[in-house]
Amino acid sequence: MNKVITISRLYGSGGREIGKILAKQLDIPFYDYELIERAANESGFAKEIFENAESKATNSFLYSIAMGMSAYGNQELGYNTLSLDDRIYLAQSEVIRKYAQEGPCVIVGRCADFVLRDMPNLVSVFVWADIDYRIKRAMERNELDEDRAKQKIKKIDKQRRNYYNYHANNKWGLSENYDLSIRSDRIGIEKSAKVIEAYVKGMDS
Repeated sequence: MNKVITISRLYGSGGREIGKILAKQLDIPFYDYELIERAANESGFAKEIFENAESKATNSFLYSIAMGMSAYGNQELGYNTLSLDDRIYLAQSEVIRKYAQEGPCVIVGRCADFVLRDMPNLVSVFVWADIDYRIKRAMERNELDEDRAKQKIKKIDKQRRNYYNYHANNKWGLSENYDLSIRSDRIGIEKSAKVIEAYVKGMDS
């Protein structure tokens, strides 16, 4: 198995937990917060800046303005003209590529599917679930009442969508942008990991 698996997910769908189980089943490294620590160490930026990058992406239009719509992605402009958030994204992307080059692994979030889109051994997965399932998980895992759980889900989904749509210049959650889209509430966390494992191994058969 020589695959790099990226997992994007709706908040509360269990995507991170599924990724961790999957990595254990395949006996390959799992990267999430480890990615932030390595990016911080190698770039010199504070770890907190990486941790808060997604939380700034609340409104897609305002976020694009704040990040500098004209500067990002313009090859004629130098690195120093980029916003801090774009530099953070580039530093994070570099670490994602390094992990992928080091061998098979599972990477959760952070636009990894887009960063590695040209890798022939990439398997991109999107995990989603019914809103009631996600509310229940958010309530249980974060000790929230139903209203606060709903608010948290709405806020984090929006942040992830805007962050991805801006940096990846793509549509977060659109099924055609992923190799596999899986609904975790239908079969549960453990079986979702098994389905992804079967899909990945089936690609090599």
